[in-house]
Amino acid sequence: MDDFLSVFLDELPSVGAGLWVTVEATVLGALLAAVVAFGCGLAAGARWRPARWTSRAVVEFFRGTSLYIQLFWLYYAFPLLTGFEFAPLACGVLAFGLNYGAYGSEVVRGALAAVPAPQREAAVALNFTPLQRLYRIALPQAWPQMIPPFTNLLVQMLKATPLLWLISVADLTTVVQSLRDRTGETVPAYATLLVLYFLLAWLLTAAMRLLERHAAARLGRTPIATSGGRP
Repeated sequence: MDDFLSVFLDELPSVGAGLWVTVEATVLGALLAAVVAFGCGLAAGARWRPARWTSRAVVEFFRGTSLYIQLFWLYYAFPLLTGFEFAPLACGVLAFGLNYGAYGSEVVRGALAAVPAPQREAAVALNFTPLQRLYRIALPQAWPQMIPPFTNLLVQMLKATPLLWLISVADLTTVVQSLRDRTGETVPAYATLLVLYFLLAWLLTAAMRLLERHAAARLGRTPIATSGGRP
């Protein structure tokens, strides 16, 4: 225990760098996932059939294939097919964004579909354009319902970042694993990882709960009490 603690303190800059990579992969992956989720979620409700079919094909493909394989395909197979090679971290961000964005698209689709039909009809009666109906009627009401499941997906993405070691990214898990190999202290190393990932997940959940309260307050609602991001 003392040996690991001593090495851990000596290598704090490396641990900090690994922690930053984990945070960076989570944040960038979440941003890409949000783009995919809203793009596919909105397309799923479009009147134009090719848009609905394309959305469904993308969602089913990335939900129906393993994140492991998606990482390997982007890192190893994609350069062989195209001659273009992504940086390792970019591969991770792309895989996380597409995979979790596909799951998030169902959240968007379901929340938008839950907006009461009379309100949509009233917006049509007021001669709102489809874009105005979306941004002034549907999204403000659907957004608070999206946040709890989005919180779950965000925490799951954070917990998936240790997969980055598979494509040679020096994330938090990789750095602590190297310290464990140097010291031979298995229990302290993995206990440290448990604590660090728990703290990161707790911070993300707390931030999303604040966002949920703010979104609900704008509609004059009281947010539902949540546990781990779940209503």
